[in-house]
Amino acid sequence: MTARTLMTHRLVIVDKDPRYAEWLRHHLSVVYPDSTLSLMSAEDFTRAREALSYDECDLLLLTSVYGEHPDDPKSEGIVLLREFRARPTFPAVLAIAEEGNELTAVRALQLGAVDYLPKRLLTPERLKTSVRLALRRVERRASRRAKLASSGDHIAAEVAAAEAAPPEPAPPDLIPGYLIRSTIGESEKAVVYLAQSDSLGRDVALKVSLGEADSEDHKILQREFAAVARIRHPAVVELHDYGVHAGREYLAMEYFPRGDLKARMYLGISEGEALRFVENIASALRVVHHAGILHRDLKPPNVMLRENDDVALIDFGLARNLEGGLQSTRTGVLRGSPYYMSPEQALGEQLDARSDLYSLGIIFYEMLTGKKPFAGTSAIEVLQEHVNAPVPQLPERHANYQPMLDRMLAKSRDQRYASAEEVIDAIAVAREAHARPAVTAA
Repeated sequence: MTARTLMTHRLVIVDKDPRYAEWLRHHLSVVYPDSTLSLMSAEDFTRAREALSYDECDLLLLTSVYGEHPDDPKSEGIVLLREFRARPTFPAVLAIAEEGNELTAVRALQLGAVDYLPKRLLTPERLKTSVRLALRRVERRASRRAKLASSGDHIAAEVAAAEAAPPEPAPPDLIPGYLIRSTIGESEKAVVYLAQSDSLGRDVALKVSLGEADSEDHKILQREFAAVARIRHPAVVELHDYGVHAGREYLAMEYFPRGDLKARMYLGISEGEALRFVENIASALRVVHHAGILHRDLKPPNVMLRENDDVALIDFGLARNLEGGLQSTRTGVLRGSPYYMSPEQALGEQLDARSDLYSLGIIFYEMLTGKKPFAGTSAIEVLQEHVNAPVPQLPERHANYQPMLDRMLAKSRDQRYASAEEVIDAIAVAREAHARPAVTAA
């Protein structure tokens, strides 16, 4: 299959309710009038799915029941995603969930769904945005396959299989004292497993480095452990253990069954919930900053949720000592996520607590609008937006928070809130103003 433009993609929509399936097709046909938008009944999909591949379909919009827990036998969506993941040529899947929650959302994304959309919260705008982003990923995969095919079909097939096939499971006894259950997440430097700790007698998140810790410079998890171990507060992840085994670092930490803020955002967040999350994250940053630590990589995947919806910050691998005045790029390489970087971080300047507050402003905008404030076709373009583009305007229904957002996302640090405490105070003022009854003319 060769790469296509968005106008010629082939989408298949599967939903047990034909009226809802038609609703999906109607809204997508407005954006993709020249694409093929096919409806398939649940019965026909059951018969055809074994033969379905990316040669016939670019994106499958599949509505399924997800139940209350990923291990629930009634979670039809999870069962199907496991099946699809084992087939390298299966098309990309956009999961539309009935009866799901945060846990099933996290598991669906881990199993390869390009997005997870709760059916009860799905709007035309959110549908279009999700499909647009999913098709971009489809195009990139198709482009890689096409390039590799020119050097031999067998090579392209091997690479396609490597992209789509589930990773080899880690040996259960990879790290002594821990029984590995499953993989939670993976980055270019480490894998995070759900594991049972022998000494604690409960589940932990076990982070294991991919590279060998052959020198102090390569001990990235040791630096994370040193940055966080002295902070004992519910707003920060609790670390249990650090060590090196067979040349690989490991870090055992608190496990959060409810997942992270990114997964929570997939379910939709109300205005009141967004304000509460910002306040909780600001309170967590206050703890971290008072401990003399700058996070430097604040983003929704690094904000975990407790059972009561309180937050806890994780992933301090890029954290630095505020008093040390360290540059953000000691080796000339930018670290962190481009979407959440402050202008000064994008420019490689010295950072302070206000850089974390800028990242919090990005998260605030994203929770209120469902999209990131700055985007681009490359990381460089996104960083240039942070440095040069004006602060985006909130929709009219959220316009009362624009002054607060303007300060959080000010290009100059001197114009931002000076501390997390000031952000918390601003939220209290915004709440009070929102609760105050409007004055009408006599």
